[in-house]
Amino acid sequence: MTGEEALRPQSLMLTFLGDQVLGRDVCVYSGSVIDVFARAGVGEHATRSTLTRMVGRDLLRRQREGRRMYFGLTERAEAVLRDGERRIWQTGAVNRQWDGTWTLLGFSLPESWQRQRHDLRSQLTWSGFGPLFNGLWIAPGEIDVSALVAELGLSAHVKIFRAHADAGMDIGRMIEETWELSDLAAGYAGFVRRWKPWEDGLPDTDDALVLRLRLQTEWLRIVRRDPRLPVKHLPDDWPAEQAEKTFRTVHERLSPLARAASERLLDLVPVRSQA
Repeated sequence: MTGEEALRPQSLMLTFLGDQVLGRDVCVYSGSVIDVFARAGVGEHATRSTLTRMVGRDLLRRQREGRRMYFGLTERAEAVLRDGERRIWQTGAVNRQWDGTWTLLGFSLPESWQRQRHDLRSQLTWSGFGPLFNGLWIAPGEIDVSALVAELGLSAHVKIFRAHADAGMDIGRMIEETWELSDLAAGYAGFVRRWKPWEDGLPDTDDALVLRLRLQTEWLRIVRRDPRLPVKHLPDDWPAEQAEKTFRTVHERLSPLARAASERLLDLVPVRSQA
């Protein structure tokens, strides 16, 4: 995988935990994680550092069993992982259910509030918004960003509306002017290029676990960047549908081998209630 597609250890870790720990009431042995991540090209030091940082961020909890240290999920981690699970398997990459509703968010911040402006724009982008005009951002569907705005301390400076476009509006053109469609399309096309060979190929059993880990991590990274624009207003050759088909086909193909590998490689213990 090239540097451009390099995946952060924490992103891989979240995928691993969502795949192997979420919903099972188990903790995983640190040595098992180190072994799997070594197969994915992540060194022991980086893996241990990631585990430690995630404990510090209340994403993991430690559980000692004899001389071994195991890691389990916190409530915060479960919420993050459930959101990723919904994004992959329920929401999907292609928006065919759009009802014509847009969420509009207007803001006016003092000129000196550069950091607050940057933070707001970053969070809006992450939530699927694009800049319609300088202080007016737009997203397809009904997006609830009130908690996000409140967390940034900007509720008094932001106005949020639901709206429908006028009948004469060229929505396709508006979308092209507001979002970087070429970047989104390139992400999907690159995904297909990298993973389509595995629609027919089969790796060794141990490699299947790492491959599926990379597959899911990369796919989630791509779809999280996608504002899920209504497909009927996107270019005819929009590559998201083909990319999602490739993802699901390869995931299904790798899963039996990946499950066999995880049963052999992972040391799991039941969660003990914490006093």
